[in-house]
Amino acid sequence: MTNFLSHWARKARRDVLQMSYRGQAPHLGSSLSCVDLLTFLYHRYLHIHSPEDPTRDRFILSKGHAISALYALLAQRGFFPEQLLETFNLDGSALPEHPTPGCVPGIELATGSLGHGLSVGTGLALSAKIQGQSYRTVVLVSDGECNEGSTWEAALFAPKHHLTHLTVIVDYNKWQATGRTDDILELAPLADKWRAFGWHTLEIDGHSFEKIEQALLAPSPAQKPKAIVAHTIKGKGVSFMEDDNNWHYRIPSTEELAKAFLELPV
Repeated sequence: MTNFLSHWARKARRDVLQMSYRGQAPHLGSSLSCVDLLTFLYHRYLHIHSPEDPTRDRFILSKGHAISALYALLAQRGFFPEQLLETFNLDGSALPEHPTPGCVPGIELATGSLGHGLSVGTGLALSAKIQGQSYRTVVLVSDGECNEGSTWEAALFAPKHHLTHLTVIVDYNKWQATGRTDDILELAPLADKWRAFGWHTLEIDGHSFEKIEQALLAPSPAQKPKAIVAHTIKGKGVSFMEDDNNWHYRIPSTEELAKAFLELPV
């Protein structure tokens, strides 16, 4: 399994780099940190046979600035032709820098205004419960979004209503736009905060497919929703981008793109 998933993760990272370069789009480091999580979700966990199927699992990328990673995975899974990735962030493209509903199949929500994804995901999970549906809802949030009050309102609501088919994954790469996450607001100990709000909470290495699988498949006791605090590295996969917040806004040059590709063999 690991070799299979590693192959698709490398391909996604190459696509993300190429999209940033071609579309002159920032947020490269943020996209690279969540590639492994998205790779496992789309190749091993989510059941989405058709984006129109009412019984499909729902996925919301609340950190919409990392949308290039999700576009790459959707293309891998055949939601739209891979050639469309070449138009990312270009005028008139179906792949905008921040997603809009229906821009391409597989996008559930307009995201990019941070802090709203978990609230909507909670609503989807509640709707499923009321209608007796068994689909799962997964929301991927940034650690910076844990500064938002709306995130914690949803975090209070979900355990109260026993939304056991709801999972939030925190892409905990320790950075946000202007600095270290814990320098902006004191999030640590982050996992303990989710536990205190009533979530079945797990802390994992967000780049280990084995740990991601174990966390997603772990049963939640006492009808609790699940929170996975995934420790990640911003810019993961490219040595000179890793843990360097300059790549929140920087766009690779031709030489940097070629250098990065050497570290991501096909």
